[in-house]
Amino acid sequence: MSDTETSKKRPCEDAEEGDEWVGPKPEEAASAATKKKKRKVLPHENLYLNNLPSAEYYEKSYMHRDVVTHVIVTKTDFIITGSQDGFIKFWKKLEVGIEFVKVFRCHLCPLKCLVHNCNGSRAASMGEDGALKIFDVINFDMINMLKLDFAPSTCEFIHGSSNPDSTIAVGDTASPTIRIYDAHGNSITPLHELHLHTQPVTLMKYNAVYDTVISCDTAGLLEYWRGSEGGYAAPSCVQFTSKLDTDLFEFVKLKRPPHALCVAPSGLQFATLAHDRKIRVFKFLTGKLTRVFDESLEQVMELQQRKPQVPNMEFGRRLAVEREVEKSGYLGNLVYDSSGYLLLYPTLLGIKVLNLHTNRLLRTIARPENFRALHLALFQGTAHSSVPGTQNFRAIEQEAADNPNLEQDLPDPTLFVTAFKKSRFYLFTCRDAANARATDPDRDVFNERPSKEDVIAAIDDSDGQRIFETATLHTSLGDIHLKLFLKECPKTVENFCVHARNGYYNGHVFHRVIRQFMIQTGDPQGTGVGGESIWGGEFEDEFHPSLRHDRPYTVSMANAGPNSNGSQFFITLVPTLVM
Repeated sequence: MSDTETSKKRPCEDAEEGDEWVGPKPEEAASAATKKKKRKVLPHENLYLNNLPSAEYYEKSYMHRDVVTHVIVTKTDFIITGSQDGFIKFWKKLEVGIEFVKVFRCHLCPLKCLVHNCNGSRAASMGEDGALKIFDVINFDMINMLKLDFAPSTCEFIHGSSNPDSTIAVGDTASPTIRIYDAHGNSITPLHELHLHTQPVTLMKYNAVYDTVISCDTAGLLEYWRGSEGGYAAPSCVQFTSKLDTDLFEFVKLKRPPHALCVAPSGLQFATLAHDRKIRVFKFLTGKLTRVFDESLEQVMELQQRKPQVPNMEFGRRLAVEREVEKSGYLGNLVYDSSGYLLLYPTLLGIKVLNLHTNRLLRTIARPENFRALHLALFQGTAHSSVPGTQNFRAIEQEAADNPNLEQDLPDPTLFVTAFKKSRFYLFTCRDAANARATDPDRDVFNERPSKEDVIAAIDDSDGQRIFETATLHTSLGDIHLKLFLKECPKTVENFCVHARNGYYNGHVFHRVIRQFMIQTGDPQGTGVGGESIWGGEFEDEFHPSLRHDRPYTVSMANAGPNSNGSQFFITLVPTLVM
């Protein structure tokens, strides 16, 4: 090697310096990559989750005479339910369960609105008849009634807990005017009128933390304004000077208002549910949209295909119900838990519990139940409050402490749920009710005089419930879900249900299978000539004009002639109009 080449080589120190890493060392780089991939964690998430109902099946249900459309829970431990026939019922939360208190016939038409104030001392109901009824919740008494001279759209209490005045805002279906009334006054002359909107107001929610009302009109425009203490002016607490700097025009772009809106307990955010089935979460102070969760039917069907959530036949039934729900124009509401981190809302796959901090689905309630949940109201804490008008929420330190004395005062979180076209409301708790039908046949409480359909459905034998509205056939190739028409064919349904409950059909084969026509079973001998009814022998045919073989998968009794039904039945595979 020449001296020239040697002189061009770097000194030893330079070589060592050149070998050094530029930037973090390998272990540091790995650590940085780990930090980037680290998932968000909500401190004390399990404690928040433990303060919510966990059972998939409802523990109890109670009746109204008509479809239950509204349910609210107040801070004074009262539950108030309203039905389509204008009845309002008061219930009191006990340490375990609830008890009935009082019923009011408030309206001669369906309810439009049922609300309570922020401290739970007052409630109001409003019907399509234009009547506004005010209730003293603690004394469960109606204290005022206003007959409005316009068609109201919605209402909301807009006063804080420290405000001695009880004011309520009412929207108008025919104009954009918002009228403010004294809830204790007798005059139908409003205390104040607001003209913030250009279209009729459909939704109002009061943010008690910032003494601000969020209102929305039919055009989808969101507005902020204060109550009487703030002179009904725009709030000064917000962190924007123009709505153009916010996302409050989100629903104007959609050209439709949201179905529901709820404010977090902290007042720092609010969530909405719109007609496109998307959950949108906004920051209250900035008006910025922070989260969007897509619950559209397309997303649900894609999820079902990728990873089945329920059996395919059951999913098809739920989709059919969902289309009816969509036609009704109301998809349900949303509820925050007491921490403000968890959001609950109903879907066709059950009631979802979402962690807004980590964007994760934590739990699904009521997935196995056969009703479509709509309106939710959440009770947390303990019912026997030490301070009137408040609920006993325990601190995180108390929950985490291993103190036997604290276990004597355990909370009973309960989710109250109404369902589509159901005259009952349902209670979901932490008590496991997976086998409720077997362990507690009285979980459906008949606190009202039952209708003729309910009487048929509630016929009991010594083993418990005798007739059901749905059934599931477990076969070697999968489950078959049946809908039973007990009103149209009471004897046929009773015969089938009792046989199934007694295990009569266990182990039977489909002894007759005709391609592109039908499959038949129900013969204990497997030959097609055996089987009898629960009464012994045969029973008469039952026909109804609304039930025909005009579609596939129709279930009918198989017989050897008129009025010769026993135990065998068949399922058609194609439309069979000749039958």
